Amino acid sequence: MLTPPKLLSTLVKDRYTSSDLSVIWQLLDEKGTLSFETTQHQLFPAAAIADAQKTGYNHVWVRDNVYVAYAHYNMGDLRAAAGTLSGLMAYFKKFAFRFTDIIQAPDWKEQVMKRPHIRFDGESLKEVDEDWEHAQNDALGYFLWLCCKLAKPGENAAVLLVLSEADRAVLFRFAAYFEAVRYWEDPDSGHWEEGRKVSASSIGVVVAGLRALRSLMADSAFTFTEKDNPPTDATLSHLIETGEFALRRLLPWECRHLENKRRYDAALLFLIYPLQVVDREQAEAILSDVATALTGEYGIQRYPYDSFWCRDFHDLDKSIQTAKYTGREAWLSAQNRAVQRGEEAQWCIFDPIISATYGEWFQSSGKSIYLERQILHLNRALSQITGEGNTVPSGDGAVVEIPAYCCPELYYLQGDQYVPNVSTPLLWTQANLCLALKSMAGSLAC
Repeated sequence: MLTPPKLLSTLVKDRYTSSDLSVIWQLLDEKGTLSFETTQHQLFPAAAIADAQKTGYNHVWVRDNVYVAYAHYNMGDLRAAAGTLSGLMAYFKKFAFRFTDIIQAPDWKEQVMKRPHIRFDGESLKEVDEDWEHAQNDALGYFLWLCCKLAKPGENAAVLLVLSEADRAVLFRFAAYFEAVRYWEDPDSGHWEEGRKVSASSIGVVVAGLRALRSLMADSAFTFTEKDNPPTDATLSHLIETGEFALRRLLPWECRHLENKRRYDAALLFLIYPLQVVDREQAEAILSDVATALTGEYGIQRYPYDSFWCRDFHDLDKSIQTAKYTGREAWLSAQNRAVQRGEEAQWCIFDPIISATYGEWFQSSGKSIYLERQILHLNRALSQITGEGNTVPSGDGAVVEIPAYCCPELYYLQGDQYVPNVSTPLLWTQANLCLALKSMAGSLAC
């Protein structure tokens, strides 16, 4: 069993009052569990660790930053949310040619380094000079989704994100880009930055982004001109409907293509919450699949036979640990080291999302079963917060002590013991835990 901090353990209950939850919030605030430190552009590194450069987690990921920004938005820190989206917009403006080049020459999409880079230097807003799996339609779809949400006049008492003419031109270019790569059938590397395949989770995020863009453009208070080169409503509707059709054919599978079949993938959870792309029947099928096929005692696997942070991952050569998916898989295959079922890492980003999902369902229906499940997964998420005495190998013969009251990326098997990996705290986990706590507060107020 995981051993979260003793004081926190005493606060975890099967039933909560608003007062109980406030005490947990206060404790986590005092311990800095949910603190976020930004770069000068109000962007966030993947992990707040001293040796982040060794893992590359000092860089900014578009996807992670959208989740951190959405958590701030959800908690009412609107300025912070808008600041992060402004930082991402500044980066996309700086490298707008990445979109334009592929729009003009769609075949270039096969050269993934020519695609918009989804991982970059958050201090300088420069691209990272390293070969990477940048074919990630989901990351771009997340940005489009939240940017449009914050820029929509009708959704906010005051517009949170004011878009300049140059901003609007970049935003509208996303639709043309998704059309150029034919996102509904485009093999991309998706949420996990791995082997390219046509994934429901990527298609669904783009659908959410395009829906948000169409909603923004339909708002009478949102102004733009033909000079901004906007997509037509007919174009947006066609792109959305094509993606929705592809999604219906894939779900509840992540990928049905013969050479890359994947029945289960926890990334599909994000299509339920926060994106609300799938209907209730599809959502229940995804949740059932995750519960039966991917949920472990400590966290939730990304997908079956996932080799990232599999058993004794820290014993692998450092170059393999930080290699692209293709390099890692080739090395493991050469060593005849196949991942066994049950040896996959158990991640900490999913239980909070499931808890928030059930929170929304409880708040709209009042059904006690949803509140019970909400509490169950919130408690699992709280139990994943690190306790005292966690040490992991550093890869150079020494060990690294993981501080208490941190939100890990994942727990993995070192020998026969589950330990947090070195990417602790992970800001994406922190963001999702904020969403779960906020949702729990909403349920207790019903």
